[in-house]
Amino acid sequence: MSKPRRVMPFLPLDDAFVAVKRRKAVPHRFVLDAIAALSPTTYPMFGCLAVYVADKIVLILRDKRDETADNGVWLATTKDHHDSLRREFPNMRSIQVLGKGVTGWQVLPADAPDFEEAGLRTHPRRGSSHRQGAGVAADLRIESNEGGKIQRPVIR
Repeated sequence: MSKPRRVMPFLPLDDAFVAVKRRKAVPHRFVLDAIAALSPTTYPMFGCLAVYVADKIVLILRDKRDETADNGVWLATTKDHHDSLRREFPNMRSIQVLGKGVTGWQVLPADAPDFEEAGLRTHPRRGSSHRQGAGVAADLRIESNEGGKIQRPVIR
């Protein structure tokens, strides 16, 4: 003969206990759409979204509510390429949260009047150093900043 089972009363679970953390919306999604042909990979990094192409970091997309000064598209480049990039992106500047002075990383600020145009640029101008048809993320001047110090995260 089997033991009788105790009936346990059902207790409603606390909403906070079962709440699923929502993922943040992808900042400036139109940039990812524009470079989709390059098969970019994204990883969260520093509260932003890092964008890798062929295992090299090329962009960081940032859209923070409280600290808006550096929101936009961060470009992984070196100081050697700033002048030529600034001719194509006149509103490009150094990232303020990285300290004073000129930094290797540059930003196309989200509050610039030409932000969407700069972010969407996928057809290079004649004579530029862009790889054909790929735009900002495939530009030879934009790839892993200063020798690739920021490596792709290892997923375990």
